Amino acid sequence: MTQSLVAGIEPPYYTAVFTSIRPDAPEGYAETAARLNEIVKDIPGFLGYESARTPGGIGITIAYFRDEEGLMAWRQNPEHAAAQRRGRAEWYDAYSLHIGKVERSYSFVRE
Repeated sequence: MTQSLVAGIEPPYYTAVFTSIRPDAPEGYAETAARLNEIVKDIPGFLGYESARTPGGIGITIAYFRDEEGLMAWRQNPEHAAAQRRGRAEWYDAYSLHIGKVERSYSFVRE
């Protein structure tokens, strides 16, 4: 899970909103997630991500990309594709993915 918010991005940009249901600690998941968090940072146009999970197993991860090219590069990354296959086969009970173009963005930080 992330402990800070992605803020201050000038629109337009794109989001990939991944929601899922999975057990709390399936074998191999944490290591794969850590690896994917490292490689996505090298994708041109990647702006950051936010992630949260409930104790009941519902998770939401939102990844931010400057443009569709960056989003497509992430989608086509071989390690990401392998993790997707493993997720369907072993980790997730259900998931959904929503891609959006952000036209307005606001943020607030209490100081």
